[in-house]
Amino acid sequence: MGKKRKQREAEKVESETKKGEDAAPERPKRTLLGWKEKPQDDENTVSPSFRNKEKVLVTCSRRINFRYRHLMLNMVSLLPHCKKDNKVESKEIKGATLNELVELRNCSSCLFFECRKHKDLYLWMAKCPNGPSVKFLVNAVHTMEELKLTGNHLRGSRPLLTFSTNFDNNAHWKLLKEMIIQIFGTPKGHQKSKPYHDHVFVFSIVDDHIWFRNYQISVPHNESDKVSRGSLEKMTLVEVGPRFCLNPIKIFGGSFGGPTLYENPFYVSPNQIRALERKPKVNTFAKKVKAKTRRKMHELSNPLEPDEFADMWKE
Repeated sequence: MGKKRKQREAEKVESETKKGEDAAPERPKRTLLGWKEKPQDDENTVSPSFRNKEKVLVTCSRRINFRYRHLMLNMVSLLPHCKKDNKVESKEIKGATLNELVELRNCSSCLFFECRKHKDLYLWMAKCPNGPSVKFLVNAVHTMEELKLTGNHLRGSRPLLTFSTNFDNNAHWKLLKEMIIQIFGTPKGHQKSKPYHDHVFVFSIVDDHIWFRNYQISVPHNESDKVSRGSLEKMTLVEVGPRFCLNPIKIFGGSFGGPTLYENPFYVSPNQIRALERKPKVNTFAKKVKAKTRRKMHELSNPLEPDEFADMWKE
């Protein structure tokens, strides 16, 4: 009896081992985010294609003007891949602070609106944390609320970027074009973007300034019918806004600083312009002061003769 039991136990062990060899592979583990597959170490695996994960941090300095704050909010509404943050103190250490904020918010670029004296607006456009970065003076600001144009496009749709041919003339314009493409171009497949294009960002160079315009692509068609190919030739552009002009000041090799790669020789600061405007007023005031001093000197050099009847009625 003992020998038979040992033979049966041996047969059971052999059958179990055969079942284990012929069994299906193990199922992947189930997690809260889905099935967790084991990494495949095959040599023939193809590397995944490039995916644009560009994210832009948009912020401003303290004591910013209401018009410039509205311009910043317009840019936030036009860029679905941006993240808005609190105001930052405009000091000498703002570069380190902004680089830290960009890293904390998991972004790769930054648009910083810096306001000085409640009058002048400067725009920092930087690639973090290694650079380069550009400092612009923003002129001719007109927000969407101020213009009240008839154009309208869907929020979150991807824009088409168009540039004038002047961007290919010099090296610094080529660098600015590449930075604008990376910052203003919405990545394909972004979770907050729409998968189609219905508006255009236009960047054109006139008098060494970059002029920005935003247009809606309007196609005439009926609501029930689809857009025919013939009507695509009748497309029109309707301006939406905002409008602004960028005057490049300096291009730095690092993020918010570093070696100067380019400096605009035609740039004149707004303080110098205001000083030149005040000069005529200063000259008129100086003329009045000189006239008063000349009058006093004339009175001292030519005194009036005493009047004989001055004390007649005092008696």
